[in-house]
Amino acid sequence: MGSHGDDRPQPLRLGSVAPNFQAETTNGPIDFHEFIGDNWVVLFSHPEDYTPVCTTELGAFAKLEPEFTKRGVKLIGLSANTIDSHGGWIKDIDEISGSKLSFPIIGDKQRQVAYLYDMLDHQDTTNVDQKGIAFTIRSVFVIDPKKTIRLIMSYPASTGRNTAEVLRVVDSLQTGDKNKITTPINWVPGDDVIVHPSVKTDQAKEQYPHLRIVKPYLRFTPLPKEQTSAAV
Repeated sequence: MGSHGDDRPQPLRLGSVAPNFQAETTNGPIDFHEFIGDNWVVLFSHPEDYTPVCTTELGAFAKLEPEFTKRGVKLIGLSANTIDSHGGWIKDIDEISGSKLSFPIIGDKQRQVAYLYDMLDHQDTTNVDQKGIAFTIRSVFVIDPKKTIRLIMSYPASTGRNTAEVLRVVDSLQTGDKNKITTPINWVPGDDVIVHPSVKTDQAKEQYPHLRIVKPYLRFTPLPKEQTSAAV
């Protein structure tokens, strides 16, 4: 990696196509685009195996995995270690959290995927391995079946994520794609939603009999949980 930055991949943005890669995982080798297939995917990275915060996170994701599966979402983790190391760690995770972790974890010892997805820390100089190579931060990518990146979250290595938030975002995206709606602050399935600005008010009144117009640009309608992607 030179200091002039020319060799860095283009920054990924919402709407970028998720770059493809081949990698070893705890469930065998994968081609990432093949792995996505027709599913949604949540890809999330971890600094290293046998680290305390990651251990709690992976256990929580494993316990919530059935909810993701019902929504057609595959989980895949990444850690900057070899696959051999991952195996023993998974046993610890299951023991501590009472989970049964079955989704793959990518072994990214060479940081190949971490560089591709810009999962490296520029600020925290202590976040390095014995060789002084930067560890991955806690990135989350939500990718849709068209291989488009729909959400990016980056947490520092010191801060564990919130699995319920990742699931909530998936529900918002999937429900929004299906219903021409957007979701307000702190929305959870069952709460009122906002009618998309592209839908004219006359049309919205027809489509949503219980339309509540707060301002011409802010129009709420009930959307029962049964009509969201959480109805599974």
